[in-house]
Amino acid sequence: MTHFEYFVKKIILLAIISFLVIGQGCLQKKKPKSEFCSEDDFKKMDKVDIHCHVNTKDTVFMNQAVEDNFRILSINTDAPLDVDYMEQQDIANFQRKAFPGHIEYLTTFSMKGWGEDGWLEKTIAYIKESMEKGAIGVKVWKNIGMVERDKDSSFIMLDNPGFDPLFDYLEENNIPVCGHLGEPKNCWLPIDEMTVNNDKEYYKEYPQFHMYLHPGFPSYEEQINARDRMLEKHPGLKFMGAHLGSLEWSVDELAKFFDKFPNATVDMAARICHLQLQAQSDWQKVHDFFIKYQDRIIYGTDMGDYLGASKEPEKLIKKTHTTWVNDWKFLTTDEVMSVKEINGEFKGLKLPREVVEKIYYKNAEKMFPGI
Repeated sequence: MTHFEYFVKKIILLAIISFLVIGQGCLQKKKPKSEFCSEDDFKKMDKVDIHCHVNTKDTVFMNQAVEDNFRILSINTDAPLDVDYMEQQDIANFQRKAFPGHIEYLTTFSMKGWGEDGWLEKTIAYIKESMEKGAIGVKVWKNIGMVERDKDSSFIMLDNPGFDPLFDYLEENNIPVCGHLGEPKNCWLPIDEMTVNNDKEYYKEYPQFHMYLHPGFPSYEEQINARDRMLEKHPGLKFMGAHLGSLEWSVDELAKFFDKFPNATVDMAARICHLQLQAQSDWQKVHDFFIKYQDRIIYGTDMGDYLGASKEPEKLIKKTHTTWVNDWKFLTTDEVMSVKEINGEFKGLKLPREVVEKIYYKNAEKMFPGI
């Protein structure tokens, strides 16, 4: 064999090997994904937890989020916490620098000075400043409707005309709003009539928040109606109802809400057990609800690192990971499951992959592009 022939054969052999490698790669890329998710997809799939509270500079929670392939939206609130809303913003930006690409936040505003000259201007200025610092939306909390009172001692509801210029500003500037307005309907029921165990435990421990014991406060229906009247006045507002929009008790009521307000979405934070409860009695209805409104539902948990949770890191890690895994099983498998929040067993929804992808990250990215 001449040197030239050897060289030609070597070139041909290398070309064949390259063709086979490239061909194999193409076949792998073209391999279609299965219609449903597997257990392995939990770590592989990009995911967003759209409703968390990371109110410390500890990194325990965020390390677990990275480990489980979650991006986090930390939500600031005008709540009576040890960490006020301005410090919450500073912490959120600290975490953004520590975990770039893994955490963003919503700002909020204070009701202090409501009704006084300059409140509106100061509030809009703070929101504008927050957006410039990195916020990707605004949180409206349940203190509006349940805590704050006007000068005549009447409760300040969300449809109060004093809020109109604020929501006009948010609507005109396409700034998304997350609204935690009202509470679970159980809050207005006697303990023994409540539907889930965690509500029973919470309101036993905190009777001051149990509205059934405080008939002078606005009713559940008044909370929901005030929210809806605000949305009617601002049809272009991008709005996410926190905690299933406080309509957790009925997918039928949620469907009506979606049909009435086409720009609205909801997160599932701390209310997934209500869906599991409904799946006990009518699995098909809950499953079909997710299929029909797959573009309107966003995954969230209400977890995070606050009130000293990171002082028990192992406990926080276990709770966080277990919650994320159990919720994944409910949405992606048809396993028979049980949780402490409700009595009895229920079956997972086993939603198609394309629906799961929307719930876990695509809808979040549409609602909050900055995520």
